[in-house]
Amino acid sequence: MPAQEDFVRFKPGFGTRFLLTVDTEEEFDWSKPLDRTSHGLHHVPRLAKFQQFCEGVGVVPVYLVDFPVASDPRAADILRDAVHAGKAEIGVQLHPWVSPPHDEDVNVHNSFAGNLAPELERAKFRKLRDTIEQAFGVGPLIYRAGRYGVGPATASILSDCAIAIDTSVRSRFDYSSAGGPNFREYPLRPWWIDKRNGLMEMPLTTVFSGLLRQQGQTIYPALWRVPRLRGALARIGMLERIPLTPEGVTLDEAIKGIDMALDDGLEMLVFSFHSPSLCPGHTPYVRDESDLDLFYAWWRGVLTYMQQRNVKPTCVREIMEAAEI
Repeated sequence: MPAQEDFVRFKPGFGTRFLLTVDTEEEFDWSKPLDRTSHGLHHVPRLAKFQQFCEGVGVVPVYLVDFPVASDPRAADILRDAVHAGKAEIGVQLHPWVSPPHDEDVNVHNSFAGNLAPELERAKFRKLRDTIEQAFGVGPLIYRAGRYGVGPATASILSDCAIAIDTSVRSRFDYSSAGGPNFREYPLRPWWIDKRNGLMEMPLTTVFSGLLRQQGQTIYPALWRVPRLRGALARIGMLERIPLTPEGVTLDEAIKGIDMALDDGLEMLVFSFHSPSLCPGHTPYVRDESDLDLFYAWWRGVLTYMQQRNVKPTCVREIMEAAEI
């Protein structure tokens, strides 16, 4: 947990900003056990439409790319020019079960890269980073662990590999029941993991809303085994957990979450979604073309509201320039 002096300060005038991140990954059946081969990349051509959409609204998306996508020449063909023009950025997302070297058993425990032996986590990260750099022609500066699976060796690996931002922490969420990290108590503000080497944590934004929001971190985990009660509390406006994502969160809920984040004085909001949602049928959130229309309408509504609240888009390059060291 960061101490007070670890929180990142940004230069005067930087203001309140938001970062749009995309978990750019292969398609697989989330309801089935993980394996190394049962996945697809049918949605990759849809990256072009989303990039065009972002350019039209003046947002620089950050594509956090995993090994199957980095190895697909279509992804680089679609995004390379935008990356070199500063209209998109490329980062790293490590799904260990599909990232070489394949020296571990594929199981739930090992799906969190931070649970691997440090030398294997390092080898997988380096291979993926090098593959991304070769494909896109740039060295990635931002990282998200697949399944948010950071571990004790992750920070030193990232520092050694010149990563500037980790965005693996999903505050208000606990993955320990599956063998992953518990981020329930982690703050939402960015903090320095390794200030000497310029490595900061940029947590994903999730807030509590409702009359009991100040007690949310205590109450919400206690309701984990009673989903009907959680739903009832949300419906009557008592307590609701809102991650900033179009996946499973309505536009009205997202706007409520943005308001809560801004009311709490948060200066950096981090949005995310999974790239297979760009093509119907690959995630539970976008099942058909009608859902896809709603997906883009969600983004239009959110971005319009952010503009009304004077929350400006940013990117990794701007964050690094604005951070006071």
